[in-house]
Amino acid sequence: MQASLQIVFHGMDGSEAVRSLIEEKVAWLERFYDRIIGCRVVLEAPPRHRKQGSPHQVRIDLTVPGGEIVVNREPAPHTQSGDLSVAIRDAFDSARRKLEQYVQRMRRDVKSHEAPPHAQVSRLFPDEGYGFLVTPDGREVYFHSNAVLNGGFGELKVADEVAFVEEAGDKGPQASTVRAIGRHNHE
Repeated sequence: MQASLQIVFHGMDGSEAVRSLIEEKVAWLERFYDRIIGCRVVLEAPPRHRKQGSPHQVRIDLTVPGGEIVVNREPAPHTQSGDLSVAIRDAFDSARRKLEQYVQRMRRDVKSHEAPPHAQVSRLFPDEGYGFLVTPDGREVYFHSNAVLNGGFGELKVADEVAFVEEAGDKGPQASTVRAIGRHNHE
């Protein structure tokens, strides 16, 4: 599992079986979309004043590049099943649908053919396999050698112009894709 996962239990004890089920469901989402940055799942037991067998509430917060997807599965008033695994399944099914919608929106954004941002290579650390870009507004963006298209990391030089795709990284902005566009080429 690449996504950072946090599981919170309110009004109930957590079990390894429930944790395993949630980890399995997150892995299922990651097979569909492998750029999930984080996932927080909150499970809440029904209030004590409800009748026995009332369903659980499940909230899923997915952090994805450029946003967040939230699923808050409140039990329907007519639902009688108290099975927590059914509530988890339904919430993750809803999360999958919302994730599909997010991916479709992102694809439309990509298809608009907007020019990707440009930057210059400011620092390279070839032995460690990473470097930094500086944007026209002076921000510094980290990139890993694997982000450089066509295995071109070894060909990059300081001051080379690149186009890149930015995303939020653990320690700040990072480039998920870097494409060389030529040395000192200002398009």
